[in-house]
Amino acid sequence: MGGEENVVTEDVLKLVEAELEAELSSGPAGGIVPTAPRPDIPALREQLAVLVSTGKAKEAIGVQLTHEQVKRLSDKDVEKYTKRYETYVGSKTTESLIDSFIFLATKAVGMSVKIKDIDAYQKELRNDYILNKELSNRAGNLALKCGRFLAVANAALITTKHIDFNSDLERKDEAKLEEIPQQSSTTAEGLHTNTE
Repeated sequence: MGGEENVVTEDVLKLVEAELEAELSSGPAGGIVPTAPRPDIPALREQLAVLVSTGKAKEAIGVQLTHEQVKRLSDKDVEKYTKRYETYVGSKTTESLIDSFIFLATKAVGMSVKIKDIDAYQKELRNDYILNKELSNRAGNLALKCGRFLAVANAALITTKHIDFNSDLERKDEAKLEEIPQQSSTTAEGLHTNTE
């Protein structure tokens, strides 16, 4: 009877293997596994041509290319250089957002707390690994969710960086100080008139 159980067990294992292979070869709900769409090589090649035109190819992808070289690149090389360029753009975008955020955060903190050396404080925040990692993640998520609006948001952050909040606060304080003597003199005149 032991041999009969082994045959049944082997049959069950073969049946299970066949079922697993069938599931692996089909996608959800028994459909065919979707394949990733092929990248649009002509569009990527055009993107590289634009990069070459800006003169920033060496900085962005590590290779100085001409327009003729871009035309002759293999599809694989076009994809490789485009991925390098996307990584470069993502890095620069993240760096810019982090700088803007740190500047604004230190300004906000500086409005309520006296900071000895604001430049040293900003530099230390920029060099902090944990803070940069978290801000990079946030900036990356923001770029994925709001990619097109990122330029507008960054322009607003840059504009805010250049606002002199101290002079605005000083003007408000001066206006308050100018109001105080006028109120005091009016009150003093009223007292002087009442005593006569």
